[in-house]
Amino acid sequence: MEGSTIDPTTVTSVGAASLGEALRRTAAAHPDLVAVRTLDDSVSLTWSQLRGRVDALAGGLARLGVGRGDTLALMLSNRPEFHIADLAAVTLGAAPFSIYLTSSPDQIQYVVGDARARVAIVEQAFLGRLLDARRELPELKHVIVVDPESDEDAGYGLLSLAQVEGSNPSFDVDAALAAVTPDDVATLIYTSGTTGPPKGVELAHRNILGAVYSVQEVISLPPGARVISWLPAAHIAERAAHHYIPVVYAATITTSPDPRAIIQTLPQVRPNWFFAVPRVWEKLKAGLEAMLAAQPEEARARVEGALAAARQRVALLQQGAEVPDELEQAVAAADEAIFSNLRTMLGLSEVVTVNVGAAPTPPDVIEFFHALGIELAELWGMSETCGAGTVNRPGAIKIGSVGPPSPGVELRLAEDGELLMRGACVMRGYRNRPEQTAETIDAGGWLHTGDVATIDADGYVKIVDRKKELIINAAGKNMSPANIEATLKGSSPLIGQACVIGDARPFNTALIVLDTDFGPAWAKQQGIADDADLATLSRDERVRAAVQQAIDGANERLSRVEQIKRFTLVEGDWLPGGDELTPTMKLKRRPIGDKYAAAIEAMYEGH
Repeated sequence: MEGSTIDPTTVTSVGAASLGEALRRTAAAHPDLVAVRTLDDSVSLTWSQLRGRVDALAGGLARLGVGRGDTLALMLSNRPEFHIADLAAVTLGAAPFSIYLTSSPDQIQYVVGDARARVAIVEQAFLGRLLDARRELPELKHVIVVDPESDEDAGYGLLSLAQVEGSNPSFDVDAALAAVTPDDVATLIYTSGTTGPPKGVELAHRNILGAVYSVQEVISLPPGARVISWLPAAHIAERAAHHYIPVVYAATITTSPDPRAIIQTLPQVRPNWFFAVPRVWEKLKAGLEAMLAAQPEEARARVEGALAAARQRVALLQQGAEVPDELEQAVAAADEAIFSNLRTMLGLSEVVTVNVGAAPTPPDVIEFFHALGIELAELWGMSETCGAGTVNRPGAIKIGSVGPPSPGVELRLAEDGELLMRGACVMRGYRNRPEQTAETIDAGGWLHTGDVATIDADGYVKIVDRKKELIINAAGKNMSPANIEATLKGSSPLIGQACVIGDARPFNTALIVLDTDFGPAWAKQQGIADDADLATLSRDERVRAAVQQAIDGANERLSRVEQIKRFTLVEGDWLPGGDELTPTMKLKRRPIGDKYAAAIEAMYEGH
């Protein structure tokens, strides 16, 4: 793979006792290195400039009454102001928390009320919903707008960020920071939750820094390493990967406000580290396959042959077998002539490492990118563990596993197979929920993750599924819907989403959603339609036949009891934060079961 251009000098803020201290150490060591920028560089702040703005806002927030032990609500897209606001709060010893941007007023009211925030920072696009929620939030005294449409918002008493930042120049920021302890809450992560109201995970500075400090033992991130801030800031993956880790290791953050544009953003930034949920990698793979399908036959055959050889090499390496010299040379030639160009086109030519997590990833997807020379590594973590847990190391990846424990993490299995975890990264507890905290973290300090797993002789972990989501069919057979769904999605790029039904049923069925990008492109290539939407395509028998063929292929890789006997093509798409998916794209199984009850029952008619 092409070499990286990042500075090999490594000076980090490892050893800081708080995130505010880490920022100061980084700003002192790398004052002129770019800390955060927008894609067009309309905003570009060095670490010294970022610290200056953080201190100025910290003083302004203190003037509004924000101090150690308080909370600060944030409803911001991926923009530089998020990093400024978050770091200003932790400098004061307050706990900033982010609200999912798709939240309704009722959902906003719940998390802000649970956190007891008295100040919120929001951008104009989400202001209306926050103000609706504010009617039921008497403790929310101040709302700060980062991009107000005018200087005055009559009747609401709103403040602009410009009015607050720098409004308290005499405030002693250093004294406030000196009072912050490693045990103070650094953030609340409200779980997106597939059932019930979200729980506020309290993460202390020591938890977050414990997780962040272990990173350097797994991958090397020198100062100036490029990352993209593009996931929801309310999710631990975004906070850890694109905020906390850059602060400690002086990485350069490029903010990308539209998560749907991440595939177009990658070539503009050429990140050195890139983390994404499985759906992004599936879309990258589907896009390449669609592009390949449109090539002339001779060119397509050449690339398909190269991919087949590269996949064979990956399979041999995974088995620990020797790769024949002839195959090694053929793949090396293909890498130089084909795969290197594809990596450049994708924007992944300068990656040090790339990771996938937050949901099961079809092994076929990981194998595909390994064949391209992109060593995609699966990892596992939770909000309750600062995102840390297990990770496949570069050069030692077992496809199909989420890797061995992260440095400093202890793992063991309970009698029922539940994965238990202990380490510095484990949360303080759930906010306002002492009973649930006691249920989750036992007297020995072991976090009961709720995931059923296996651990092999080398310490590599395989996640079976969420303990509460395992399917037990009418015959009493246990199976993992998530792994079946991953197999279905891996069988064809036509399948964008899959939800397996089978609990207490005689056999498994599935709700299938067509892929928004590949589906229309495939239909056009097949002469079915030039410009058809997903709803139209889902009713086409030729599309249904192609999906049936994909499911037949998936069934060959599943045990008899796991196989899908019937399926329904859903009309339209499932969107993050909608009825069917959480903002982090996990299936909302119970709401899906309710919404599609008629379609589900129809698949079991006559049985």
